[in-house]
Amino acid sequence: MIRSKLLATAAAMAFAGSLTLLSGTNAGAAIAADPSVAPGGNFNLSVWQLQEPVGSPGSPTTISSSRLQGANGFQDSYFYTDTRDGAMTFWAPEKGVTTPNSNYARSELREMNSNGSAADWSLSGSHRLSATLRVVSVTSNVCVGQIHLGSGGSSTKPLIELYYHSNGDIVAGIENSPDGGQTPHTVGHVSIGKTWTYTIAVSGGNTIDLTVNGSTTHYAIPSSFNAYKQYFKAGSYNQSSSDSTTKGARVAFYGLTVSHG
Repeated sequence: MIRSKLLATAAAMAFAGSLTLLSGTNAGAAIAADPSVAPGGNFNLSVWQLQEPVGSPGSPTTISSSRLQGANGFQDSYFYTDTRDGAMTFWAPEKGVTTPNSNYARSELREMNSNGSAADWSLSGSHRLSATLRVVSVTSNVCVGQIHLGSGGSSTKPLIELYYHSNGDIVAGIENSPDGGQTPHTVGHVSIGKTWTYTIAVSGGNTIDLTVNGSTTHYAIPSSFNAYKQYFKAGSYNQSSSDSTTKGARVAFYGLTVSHG
């Protein structure tokens, strides 16, 4: 039994390299994923809430951080530990329950504060979301990380969305204003199923610093966003829809950290 678990752990490390604990304030220690536990057994999910593509129309089901935490924490067919390598895996089919402001289903984490309230931070200071991941399957394209607008106005737009396309292109969608309109920037290319990294950061209150596989680009934040606070999201936010429950976007995370300073 011990030998089997050691072999499973070794296989996970060989596949994914070091897995980083989810953390609200620090990068966390490098660990080997245990494929036999829920995502909360490998990751610190105390600063995340999960939204799934099920529930009632316009009102997707959300899972609180308290339910996500621990080796016996929440998991199901949309959010689970891959038993082969320990990856925290998100599945969003083309047909699923969506939010009122989107036509696309998602299995996605929403940043929370450690006290259980919704994260809602100012652009001032430094803010960083970093991930190691691979897109297992995708029909068209999938958003795997974003900074979303919080309080401060009526807009429900993101500040930036990072997309992975089925042809392997990694594209940053930078919102032009809180009223909408997004400008795409191709920032990398990775074959489907291959592991890659990203960091989405804000610095100086007016700049997005985006790093993909070690290459960094910078984007000015328009002053029209200054009134808004923000929060991070990460997972599988599918960008295509149909009547299919078997087609969709499956994304596996091996590391995810968030920090503020």
